[in-house]
Amino acid sequence: MIDSVQLILLLVIVILTILLVILGVQVFFILRDLRKTINKTNKVLDNANSITENIDGPLEAISSLAGGLKGGSFFTVVKLIKSFIGKEKDDDDRRYRD
Repeated sequence: MIDSVQLILLLVIVILTILLVILGVQVFFILRDLRKTINKTNKVLDNANSITENIDGPLEAISSLAGGLKGGSFFTVVKLIKSFIGKEKDDDDRRYRD
């Protein structure tokens, strides 16, 4: 026959085995979710990299334009813009007068 001590030990072993199996399944699901999260983070970082590369081109153009304007041609550009704005206002005034 089985002693009470042997029965308790058998019961404890069965309960611990069931708990360890449940724990193993939970760890599997956690690791699977972690892998999905890492893949999504990788996609976000790839998108951020492509966005910064797309922004880099126009910023270089603006910096070269600003560098060109430092040489004294800034005032000529401002005069050109003022004359263009002035012509638009004159055209609008003539349109309303006629």
